[in-house]
Amino acid sequence: MTTSRRDFVKKATLSTGLAAVSRVQAAQAQASASNTVNIGVVGFRGRGRSHYQAFARMPGVRVAYLCDVDERLFPDAVAEVEKIGGYRPQTEHDIRRLLERNDLDAISVATPDHWHALMTIWACQAGKDVYVEKPCSYTLWEGRKMVEAARKYNRIVQVGLNRRSESRTRSAIDFVRKGSFGRAYRGKAIVYRGRVNVGKVQEASIPQGVHWDLYLGPAAYRPFTLNRFHYGWHFFWDTSTTEVGNNGVHALDLVRWGLNKNVHPVRIHCTGGQFVEDSDSEVPNVQVGTFEYADGTLVEVDATTLYSPTFGGTRMGEFFYTDQGYISSVNNWTATKGQFTPRNRPDLPSGVSLRAENLSFPGIEYVAGPEIPTLAGEEVSHFQNFIDCVRSRRREDLYCEIEEGHLSTSLCHLANVSFRTRRKLVFDPQTETFPGDQEANRFLRREYREPFVVPDQV
Repeated sequence: MTTSRRDFVKKATLSTGLAAVSRVQAAQAQASASNTVNIGVVGFRGRGRSHYQAFARMPGVRVAYLCDVDERLFPDAVAEVEKIGGYRPQTEHDIRRLLERNDLDAISVATPDHWHALMTIWACQAGKDVYVEKPCSYTLWEGRKMVEAARKYNRIVQVGLNRRSESRTRSAIDFVRKGSFGRAYRGKAIVYRGRVNVGKVQEASIPQGVHWDLYLGPAAYRPFTLNRFHYGWHFFWDTSTTEVGNNGVHALDLVRWGLNKNVHPVRIHCTGGQFVEDSDSEVPNVQVGTFEYADGTLVEVDATTLYSPTFGGTRMGEFFYTDQGYISSVNNWTATKGQFTPRNRPDLPSGVSLRAENLSFPGIEYVAGPEIPTLAGEEVSHFQNFIDCVRSRRREDLYCEIEEGHLSTSLCHLANVSFRTRRKLVFDPQTETFPGDQEANRFLRREYREPFVVPDQV
């Protein structure tokens, strides 16, 4: 627990030789695609369970380690991996000790948001590849450091924005990007996902088997409460990126991908608040945001965890608006064509030409647009795509390589900064800062608690 990041890196360098290990692993992977990939799943009470289940079923992949700060979770998880894979994984509660293992090729991270960046960077430094859950980072600055680490240590880093691996979604995005139904000038992300009020919980003693200090990691130290622990961490600024970062990032990622925006927006405005609830929660349960790119393209996000109707028949989805109509993820992706029709004006003599006054408030007819074809080829899961790229060393083949994940996750961070400053912001995509805006810039990175520090130089 007292090992500093510098000590850890020094020890990892001496024991494994970071650069040498990276080169050896790459050569081994290229030499034989049949080599077993030993992976460690980090954080598995929630989403991480699906990680070890998926990897344990893959030929040539071994869930060699399970890592979690709550040791009470180990027996059931070990038994499940053994049932699926026919072997028993080892367990470890400290990510730093896990990364010292010479027989570990990669880690799969499904911890709370505030740990994603540091675990990824440490793993890259230790010569390991990384699958990291969405959102890939806790702050925008962290995301850039993750990209730098992946490049410096030549690591394969996949972000778990797994809707990119769906064949139908990939087909729809290709349809939008090709302009098959006109030029898309605007995209909208909808997230209407309900969540139960967590209420108010008093401080309590730390349960036996829970490494609370390690769980908090980079975040400020807080007394233990159940509301700050398993899943409850979503409701506190120290550990959460709000619902926009939790589920909104999936929809925003597809909108950005479809609009082919490989840069940051230049203007951001997000409003909202916490309504209805009386609880320990600190984060908003309603957020509505807009992002404007330098060329004028608009992206919107509408997220809430409260009661809400569907939008276009969906509670979580994507919409692209074009000069011919709109494309929607509703009903497994469809295109709808629109046409304005002048209103019937019986007060006008027959044969009178249309003028401005009878063009106002026209009717709109909607009909089915062109069918969105499904691209040929077998669907490959996000997890399998990661393993394939670990073997090939071709980061360009990743469905969501870390830089792609950083660009999409940054939209969530920008929305949260605007929400917290309560105003519209101007952003510089090149420097990834708010020019001359000290108040907004302070939200781009956090104050870290030693020794859990994301370094300036990775």
